[in-house]
Amino acid sequence: MLISEIFYSIQGEGELTGVPSVFVRTSGCNLRCNWCDTPYASWNPEGKQMTVDEILAEIVVHPAKHVVLTGGEPMIAPGLHELAFQLQELGYHITIETAATVKPAGIACDLASLSPKLAHSAPDARLDDTWRKKHNELRWQPAVVESWIAAGNYQLKFVVGSENDVAEIEEMIRETGCAVPASKVLLMPEGTTLEAIRARAGWLGELCKARGYRYAHRLHIELYGNRRGT
Repeated sequence: MLISEIFYSIQGEGELTGVPSVFVRTSGCNLRCNWCDTPYASWNPEGKQMTVDEILAEIVVHPAKHVVLTGGEPMIAPGLHELAFQLQELGYHITIETAATVKPAGIACDLASLSPKLAHSAPDARLDDTWRKKHNELRWQPAVVESWIAAGNYQLKFVVGSENDVAEIEEMIRETGCAVPASKVLLMPEGTTLEAIRARAGWLGELCKARGYRYAHRLHIELYGNRRGT
């Protein structure tokens, strides 16, 4: 499969924030989010072809027992199911970070980090209408989200740009037909700099307090800045 990067870092987002983890970033994505912070794995996929054995060889040199399969969109990477199975056999905790546009189909996973994309994610004029139409048709798949929720442990992580996004998020949760506890909903401020994150943190934190959602910081931005390999 095409791998953009493999690195050892601190999980910066979600329920496992702060946990040392090995990240395997696949390259290639079926969406084109306007604010994507990893364009080298989505808008312009780059990397090298690696076998499952080659990937495992790079993972096992690190002391972490948590592995994060991310992208791009890892669920479209051929061989991901086999990689996840092998990681499970080796006793790793597996987080899969996905936009939840592809069903799990029995993949080995300890935490499904589901990040459905809101309307504001649609690509701007840098891409033509064909990509914009494809993105908008695919970005929200309630039946797929429902299948992930039914499959095991999960978190619903939304990138929030404004207070108006919350109404859309709550409608999306209703459309899944699932009883999603507020504690499983994580709201993360959109931004790739501390300044942008802090500009949204105040009102977003208050919103989380009012509704019982979890505020999701981006710890890796604070620790390392927005750069690859972190």
